[in-house]
Amino acid sequence: MNISTHYRLHHFLPWTKQKIIKMLFLSLVPTALFYFLDWNWLAIPWVPVALVGTATAFISGFKNTQTYNRMWEARTIYGAIINSSRAFGMMTKDFVRTGENEKDLQKEIVYRHFAWLTALRFQLRETKSWENIKTKSYNKAYLKYYKVPEWESNLEDELKTFLSDSERQHILSTKNRATQILAQQSERLKALNKQGVISDFNYVALENQLKDLYDQQGKAERIKNFPYPRQFSSINLYFTNLLCLLIPFGFLGELSKLMDKNGVWVIWLTIPLSVLVGWVFLVLEQIGESTENPFEGGANDIPITQISRMIEIDLREMLGEKDLPPAIQPQNNILM
Repeated sequence: MNISTHYRLHHFLPWTKQKIIKMLFLSLVPTALFYFLDWNWLAIPWVPVALVGTATAFISGFKNTQTYNRMWEARTIYGAIINSSRAFGMMTKDFVRTGENEKDLQKEIVYRHFAWLTALRFQLRETKSWENIKTKSYNKAYLKYYKVPEWESNLEDELKTFLSDSERQHILSTKNRATQILAQQSERLKALNKQGVISDFNYVALENQLKDLYDQQGKAERIKNFPYPRQFSSINLYFTNLLCLLIPFGFLGELSKLMDKNGVWVIWLTIPLSVLVGWVFLVLEQIGESTENPFEGGANDIPITQISRMIEIDLREMLGEKDLPPAIQPQNNILM
């Protein structure tokens, strides 16, 4: 997540330089052919270009709206995880009361919740075949401005702080680690209920909190595992590229009408004008693409690492701990 007022041009223009180069090539070639070889037939009326542009504007607007909705839903999900986690920590502190070892039991349960947060964020940062943060050159180049913590460490080391060795090895042997951690949490709460450490009413309340966490995990997995529909993504890409191909020919048609009054040099305005208009549509498509997958590790992602650390700090303070981990800090205004 970018936390600055806006993207700076010295960051944004390099991120889109391939689009600029593309439009320079698409506009330079027909302009040179028109000027040097007198291929006047390359100049076409502006009407078909405008019609394609209208369709492209509609489909680009639709895509960007839907991808923004995916991103905002992801943020809403993690907002619910914050609330449910705080409630779970409060309930654990108030419901688990056994005398001498209650602090140890509370810590065990809360730390297992930290393990769930950790496993979930690692799962959400796994790369899917349709994600492009590691495949598109402009995205890979932008990775120099920030680091993705889940790619810099491994889950096994992260879980050492929160789980016993035997429980950690069991969790690592499963496929969906986050799911199994909540299952382990439920099993432990059931055992404490049988021992009389947690009353029946409080046990039901804690189980309901686990159910809420499962619900939020499932919603996050739905966004992660179901891409923005490929048919809509493809048609937006095709329409945008078709428009950018036609734009220089349309400008040739319009500017050729001014040659008698202003001289033949005016035809060269086709290049900067085509680059400007084409860049707008290409960047709209690229921005929509970068917003499709809010957990993939991009600069516009939901900051699930920072949120998980914030929850950890809150719950550790509930336990009365003083040695707290530091909050996650942004790198070049990018918060992960």
